[in-house]
Amino acid sequence: MNRRAFSTLGCPGSGLDEVVRLARTGPCDGVELRCAAGQPTYPGMPETEADAVAAHLTAAGLDIVCLASYVQVAADRADVVEDLAGHLRLAARLGAPSVRVFGSGADQPEGRRDRAVRCLSRAAPLAARLGVDVLLETHDEFLTGERVADVIEAVGSPAVGSVWDAVNPWRAGESPDRTAAVLGPWIRHVQLKDVATPTDLRPVLPGHGNVPLAAVVEQLHRLGYQGWISLEWERAWYPEAAGLDQALTAFHQVLDTLAPPPTGPAPSGRPAHL
Repeated sequence: MNRRAFSTLGCPGSGLDEVVRLARTGPCDGVELRCAAGQPTYPGMPETEADAVAAHLTAAGLDIVCLASYVQVAADRADVVEDLAGHLRLAARLGAPSVRVFGSGADQPEGRRDRAVRCLSRAAPLAARLGVDVLLETHDEFLTGERVADVIEAVGSPAVGSVWDAVNPWRAGESPDRTAAVLGPWIRHVQLKDVATPTDLRPVLPGHGNVPLAAVVEQLHRLGYQGWISLEWERAWYPEAAGLDQALTAFHQVLDTLAPPPTGPAPSGRPAHL
């Protein structure tokens, strides 16, 4: 059964106490920490602050499941590998198992696949030493599972994997079964969300839009995926969206509906999660 988490993208500006409160209303066992200015975790934060964040969440019984960075591995910049290295060290300090990265490189489209491969290849040895995976998300210039898989396969390191954002391959015309088929060996983290159409990306409560969430979850079951499933509620970009607590209720309802029958008793005092 997969454990559930949510991204702090859904509660921009909230402190750790509010993050813990939101997790307990679900309940969720983990949190995906957005790494950005003004958030509980941010690039270059001192080790003492990172230790305090980790201790606060550990005391609340929450795992940090991913450090959601904004590193663009296909960008034509000399400092990209150094930037990624800093995020990897921060993730290791926090006890996070992975760092999410984007492709981008939109300003220099020629060669972005090769730039991404070079950046990830250079960062992979450090990631392996730290025990922190680098996860390339199905996003921007690498929108589909096919494109992400092409990059990861070229890198050829077990320290490099993928985040399957459920919306992006679908809006690019790639079906969930195709995404799972090409990306399956490298999926280490999954983000679920819902929207109305492939061109209208405003957040819709999970199960109330048109993203084929049932097909995505079915493919995860087929793959035997045992990792985290995280709600990515983009309230930071769409402040008019419903609150994260409401989105989490819908998220759990969707996953409870799609969960396979339990094979044994649930842990004492906790519901059987997907």
